[in-house]
Amino acid sequence: MEHTIDEHGSHGGFVSRYVFSQDHKVIGLQYLITGLIMALLGGIIAVIFRSQLAWPNREVLSPEAYNSFVTMHGTLMVFWVAMPVLIGGFGNFCIPLMIGARDMAFPTLNMLSYWTFFLSSIVILVSFFVPGGAVSAGWTAYAPLSVDARFTGVNWGMSLWLVALILEFASMLMGGVNYITTIFNLRAKGLTLMRLPMLVWMEMIAAVLFMFSVGPLIAGGGLALLDKSIGTHFFRVTAEGQGDPVLWQHLFWFFGHPEVYVVLIPGLGIIAEVITACGRKALHGYKAIVYSTIAAGVLSFVVWAHHMFVAGLNPLLAVGFSITTILISIPFFILSVAFGLTLWGGSIRITSSFLFALGGYLIFIIGGVTGLFLGAQTADIYLHDTYFVVAHFHYTFFSSIIMGTIAGIYHWFPKMFGRKMNETLGKVHAVGTFIFYNLFAFPLFFLGLAGHPRRYSSALEYDFLAKYQWIHHLATGAAIILVALQIIFIYNFFKSMFTGEKAEKNPWRATTLEWLAESPPVHGNWGNASPVVENGPYEYSVEGDSDDFRPQGKLIPTHVKH
Repeated sequence: MEHTIDEHGSHGGFVSRYVFSQDHKVIGLQYLITGLIMALLGGIIAVIFRSQLAWPNREVLSPEAYNSFVTMHGTLMVFWVAMPVLIGGFGNFCIPLMIGARDMAFPTLNMLSYWTFFLSSIVILVSFFVPGGAVSAGWTAYAPLSVDARFTGVNWGMSLWLVALILEFASMLMGGVNYITTIFNLRAKGLTLMRLPMLVWMEMIAAVLFMFSVGPLIAGGGLALLDKSIGTHFFRVTAEGQGDPVLWQHLFWFFGHPEVYVVLIPGLGIIAEVITACGRKALHGYKAIVYSTIAAGVLSFVVWAHHMFVAGLNPLLAVGFSITTILISIPFFILSVAFGLTLWGGSIRITSSFLFALGGYLIFIIGGVTGLFLGAQTADIYLHDTYFVVAHFHYTFFSSIIMGTIAGIYHWFPKMFGRKMNETLGKVHAVGTFIFYNLFAFPLFFLGLAGHPRRYSSALEYDFLAKYQWIHHLATGAAIILVALQIIFIYNFFKSMFTGEKAEKNPWRATTLEWLAESPPVHGNWGNASPVVENGPYEYSVEGDSDDFRPQGKLIPTHVKH
């Protein structure tokens, strides 16, 4: 029997369409909005504990509360913002549209992945308010602080943190299996691997990295739960048993360093999509970017111990990890040069999405260059656990988690909701975010070079650091304004959903397949048609063409069998 695709959404009522939906677009938006809520909470938490750093004599937070706030900020931003937004949100929304599929390969599993993530979000927030105190061992949860009752006390905070982490990782594993299967099996006719849009490549590589790296940390989380709940000695050291606290560091960072690229490279994929559409040029060195990203993914599994140079490693072993850490900068140098050459000589259209993409690109370069210092064993021994690390880490992640994410939202908002966001507000938001982020983060490099330890609540505790207290004042003031600026984005986002200028199918005159679909796309994405790919993903300003872009494919009318 043949039928017409339902153009008004999936079958069923409101709950099945928008709550327990199996439509990849709805699930993508669920991930995106949940992640943005977590980002707002993480930003507010950061402003609160930053106020303690700026004005320690006012005792904004007690020492225990300060540690808890620092822990929760890092936890939320790395695990409950970066992964759900960049992988769950953009991966779900964009991948089927960009490869010409009607949905994910496993729609039910896709729905289950989101609700597992949602459950993990509830658990991690509850862990902040349970009796006995919230987790305060840092977002890396180093043993023995995370497992020894002498340091944590008898409380549910750490246990719930570990449960939430395991649930969240299970959710992302479900999504990763779906992405890889969908990309390899549901591509449109003519869409070879070397015609995939860069975001699809980046999402696929990120999913593979996550699947190969996350197992040891899930196991480590389970072992830590056993240490806390029944008194085993995997990581605990007591008179009754000798565990190995450093083992947790190995398990955490074997996952943790590939994780940096799991959340970094999808953001770079978004930047690639935006700069090509706004620069009206083909992406320079497409194959070089693909191969370099794959090489970086492989190398990411042999660099983890550069986080542990002061943990007692054999110095000869540390030299090996220094070499691999410096080698991994080469693929990202290639990406940086390729992006720069894509912009060079382009007919650039200054949009909100472009400003965020450009800002993210520049911030990423600073994060990458400063990482070289930390990859060198001798330099890292001095800089380890100082504010230099805090600044580097923020420059690396902010480029992707915040700048890349918001660039993507401005870029695909017309496709998500059928309306445009206000460009004037968007440009104010972009310029303000870039300026005040750098005012917040860049001075922290100098604090680190001066020897200020991270996670300490006051520079005034050290006579030699008291003269640098003005940096905390500057960074905190900039952070407050940075978070406040996001009110512009929240207002623009929700107002534009309902009253924004209506968008055509392809308002940016971009080339990739998703711009062939309606805005917003119907259920099943393509109605009674199917995309057929004829070109590469970024054919802009082709000599002899009457227009400055050549769509990657076209829609061919077809019938879908029931």
